[in-house]
Amino acid sequence: MQGSRLLLVNARRAVLASAETVLWGLNSIKGNCHDFCTAVFKDVTYKELKNLLKSKKIMLIDVRETWEILEHGKIPGSVNIPLDEVVEALQMNPEDFKEKYNEVKPSKSDNLVFSCLAGVRSKKALDTAISLGFNSAQQYPGGWKEWATYEYSEKKQGD
Repeated sequence: MQGSRLLLVNARRAVLASAETVLWGLNSIKGNCHDFCTAVFKDVTYKELKNLLKSKKIMLIDVRETWEILEHGKIPGSVNIPLDEVVEALQMNPEDFKEKYNEVKPSKSDNLVFSCLAGVRSKKALDTAISLGFNSAQQYPGGWKEWATYEYSEKKQGD
């Protein structure tokens, strides 16, 4: 009984020490919050994405594999950069980016929106872009699944 009690006390100390470290870390960035807090990371809805695409003020990057796009389709206006190429692509020189993706390379201040099939890979791509300094990056978590569902229902209603 004594041994298990000692183990419990030590485990409690470890948890509390970890919590204190986390709180200290949060307090230390609170004073230097400008860069961290001014970047707005928000999900884009179907309607917002549709309006953004009409305005031509974003680059929509579809991070699915090329075969997925060929087999299932893509959101019109999107650029296919598979997830495993995102880090390299966002760090390419503009000429290489243009040659490989047939688009102008986005700058770190450009509005990027990442999409995939259903939001998992686009979130990873978003995190990558933010870590590389693309502070206006966002994601469309509904992905191709949601887009195709809305587009199909809109076309059906229009018939």
